[in-house]
Amino acid sequence: MRKTDRYHVEDANSLWKIYKTVPFWKVMKNFIFIQMGRYTPFLNVKNWLYRTFLRMKVGDKTSFALMVMPDIMFPEKISVGSNSVIGYNTTILAHEYLIKEYRIGEVTIGNDVMIGANTTILPGVSIGDGAIISSATLVNQDVPPGAFVGGNPMQLIYTKEEMAKRARAKED
Repeated sequence: MRKTDRYHVEDANSLWKIYKTVPFWKVMKNFIFIQMGRYTPFLNVKNWLYRTFLRMKVGDKTSFALMVMPDIMFPEKISVGSNSVIGYNTTILAHEYLIKEYRIGEVTIGNDVMIGANTTILPGVSIGDGAIISSATLVNQDVPPGAFVGGNPMQLIYTKEEMAKRARAKED
C-alpha cells in the first residue's frame, strides 16, 4: 500500500479544489523552473534548479535526463539519492487528484537507482538503493533495494539475490 495522506472532498471533483490545496503562485513558479530543468542539457544546473527553487532533495551525481517531469505542486516531497539516473520523460508524482478525494505522498528514490525512460512513479512510494526500473513502468508500490522491476502494473522481475546470482554467472 502506498503511503499517502488522503483528503475527502464534497461537491465537485477534487481538482476543482486545487488552489485551496496549493497556492497558484507556487504552481506557477514550480512550472517555470521545472520547464527550465526539463530542457537544460547541464546536469549540475538541473540539480541546482531542483534543489534551490523546488526544494527537492537531490543527491550528488544524480542525473535527470531530458524531459523528466517532477511533481509541479509538491516537488519538495521528492527525494532522490546519490548517483541515480532518472530516465527520459519520466514523471514523478507526489499528488493525485481523484473524484472524491485527493492524495499527497512523499516519493523516496534511493542511491544508485536506475529508472528507465517513460516511467511514471506514483505518490507515496519508496524505491530502494540499487533498484532498476524498466522503461515504461508504472511504479505503484514500493520497490525493494537491488530489485529489478518492470511493467504496467509493475511486477518484480528479479530480486537483489537473483540479480547478484546472474552477475556472478556472467563473470564465470
